[in-house]
Amino acid sequence: MNQSKTILFFGNERLATGVTTQTPVIKALVSNGYNVAAVVATSVNYTASSRKPRKLEIAEQAENFNIPVFEFNSLKDSIELLKSYSAEVGVLAAYGKMVPQSVIDIFPKGIVNIHPSLLPLHRGPTPLESVILSGEDKTGVSLMQLVSDMDAGPVYKQEVLALTGNESKQELADKLGLIGASMLIEVLPQIIDGTIKPLAQSGPVSYDKRLEASFSALDANKPATTLEREIRAYKGWPRSKLVFKSQPLIITSAHVVEGNTAKPGEYVSINGSLALTTSSGTLVIDSLIPAGGKEMSGQAYLLGRPL
Repeated sequence: MNQSKTILFFGNERLATGVTTQTPVIKALVSNGYNVAAVVATSVNYTASSRKPRKLEIAEQAENFNIPVFEFNSLKDSIELLKSYSAEVGVLAAYGKMVPQSVIDIFPKGIVNIHPSLLPLHRGPTPLESVILSGEDKTGVSLMQLVSDMDAGPVYKQEVLALTGNESKQELADKLGLIGASMLIEVLPQIIDGTIKPLAQSGPVSYDKRLEASFSALDANKPATTLEREIRAYKGWPRSKLVFKSQPLIITSAHVVEGNTAKPGEYVSINGSLALTTSSGTLVIDSLIPAGGKEMSGQAYLLGRPL
């Protein structure tokens, strides 16, 4: 057991915008005997789809473990409090803000960042969405030594995850979160005792941009394959939207049928389900949420509002 090893945890474990988490990292740390002295998170209280404020999963889990949770306006202004824990190392998973070097320097063994990509690919805030959008066949997790530059630190370990091409953002976040937690528990003892040294990142570097609400509009002038990827990548937020007979729809899942005879932007029925013609192929809507309604199949929706 590792009760003598004190850790401060930074982040909320939500590896992408609009996903939830089962908090596998903090659970793994506690179950493996680490003394997680405090959690530092951003936006501890958030508004769910019900519009009722509730706590982030990491805050709820920390309270279950009797771990204090802090939300600081400025990490720099909170250095003395952070120092008071005399933590050996910090662990970061989806903190969402840059950590200044003065805070990193508090920890004798630095801060270990669990980043959900194969660095130096997909640095930045949207690695999960980006691998889905680009149709990549693999991604992974990098266990990295945090530095003040964005995702630029040397890497302790990487693990590759093969992609099927059907993952939603939530499914991918769940898989990568479990991988990251397992990697951390494997490598953290070596980081603490100094028997592992991180290696500088090498290879092509790419940076991902932040999501914007405007990304939600599905554009029929794009190929159906692109739209299907957007639906998976933007599920949760900003979500993918269409308008059918003046009614706004949130599209939650779809598949592609190659070929179409109509011009882009026409609504058709395929096997009884609502479908949209695009610049290349047809997007068949498998499930959707109508305005003010609950999620239903594309077939059920079309029964109630036929073409």
